[in-house]
Amino acid sequence: MDISKISTLDRASVLHPFTQLKEFASGKMGDPTIVTGGKGVHITDVTGQRLMDGFAGLYCVNIGYGRTEVAEAIAKQAHELAYYHTYAAHTTEQLATLSDRLVRMAPGKASKVFYGMSGSDANETQAKLVWYYNNLRGLPKKKKIISRERGYHGCSVFSGSLTGMSFYHDHMDLPFGGVLYTGSPHYYWNAEVGEDERAFSRRRAAELNALIEREGPETVGAFIAEPVLGTGGITPPPAGYWEEIQAVLQRHDVLLIADEVICGFGRTGAAFGSSLYGMEPDLVTVAKGLTSGYIPLSGAIVSEKVFKVMEDGADRVGSFSHGYTYSGHPIGAAAANAVLDICERDNLTEHARTVGAYMQQKMTDTFAQCDIVGEVRGVGMMSALEFVADRGKKTRLDPSLKVAARISAAARKRGLIARAMPHGDILGFAPPLVMTTAEVDEMISIASASVRQVMDEMAAG
Repeated sequence: MDISKISTLDRASVLHPFTQLKEFASGKMGDPTIVTGGKGVHITDVTGQRLMDGFAGLYCVNIGYGRTEVAEAIAKQAHELAYYHTYAAHTTEQLATLSDRLVRMAPGKASKVFYGMSGSDANETQAKLVWYYNNLRGLPKKKKIISRERGYHGCSVFSGSLTGMSFYHDHMDLPFGGVLYTGSPHYYWNAEVGEDERAFSRRRAAELNALIEREGPETVGAFIAEPVLGTGGITPPPAGYWEEIQAVLQRHDVLLIADEVICGFGRTGAAFGSSLYGMEPDLVTVAKGLTSGYIPLSGAIVSEKVFKVMEDGADRVGSFSHGYTYSGHPIGAAAANAVLDICERDNLTEHARTVGAYMQQKMTDTFAQCDIVGEVRGVGMMSALEFVADRGKKTRLDPSLKVAARISAAARKRGLIARAMPHGDILGFAPPLVMTTAEVDEMISIASASVRQVMDEMAAG
């Protein structure tokens, strides 16, 4: 492989997401990382460097890299039937099988699955379903969707609007109308003095209730949330949070959309985050771990409650007028079935629960008393370190110091990919679910050395 040629072609022709375009185009940020392979929890670049992927791609490579069973399932389906659409009741064996599996395993009372290619388009679908559902019920004003500050739900026009972080909106003419925001469930930064977790959860629920009543319950159609905040900081909910929130939603006839794109398929140590936290969603969004990132596929899982309204309205409104060329793509379905087979055979959810518990304890033991770490948090195979200037006073760091980004860069030089989260000085970990305890030890050892390096640099001025 001609590395120089590939780098030149890439720099000249690829519009990279979340990349400083001028710095990349000018070469200031160096050449692109050309990834050539992967096995287990590691990827390899074109120079032969082997990197432990402490973030599973983007939370998605649950089964690890290099699983030939999935490649074989993709190839087999491509040889048999590479593509056909699912419009007008066309299907394939793989799609019907996958849909049955998802309906049976999904949280809540699931009925049907609509397919797309990404979590973003799945949440676009969820918004349309909320509007459609309430139109069919004769409630044309009940359309607003409430999201949360720091929630992440995608980057397309409406899903990007649902994302509750302003830098996803800046210069993009977002958020779009019809989206409201309520407070983040992050207890560490948002709790009042003397307020325990349950009191904090009750206050957040009261704030949500007040928002709905202020807007008018007849105008609010749904509430969308991740069981565990992902990109907004890998933040598990405080005690009693979902119990309190769901009581408010039920009081006002507001649908609950559980965005399980990150949490689903074992990452929290449960099949779904909703299951872990006692959520009963009306709509469930899945992607990422559904195919372990091996091929694009997403799903909008529809409850019996919502589908019954859609079914009853069909004679009046005609066909369900929503769909994509690649909805229910047979290769995507084949890949998903192969991934779910692996998850079941290898009991990866249980593995994530036990190894995840080890990882959480090891993170706490290593970092809880570190002067620069304000909070160690996580659940299952997700963890985060929140860096602060003063742990006792909970003083935030000067953003210009870019502490988390520097620690992430130091870890990468030592062979570990850990993510500097985009909302604050936070270092995130979400490794493949197949990671072993020995690999957890290695990951945390590298992270610890990297934290110490940056602390020493800061002390030296």
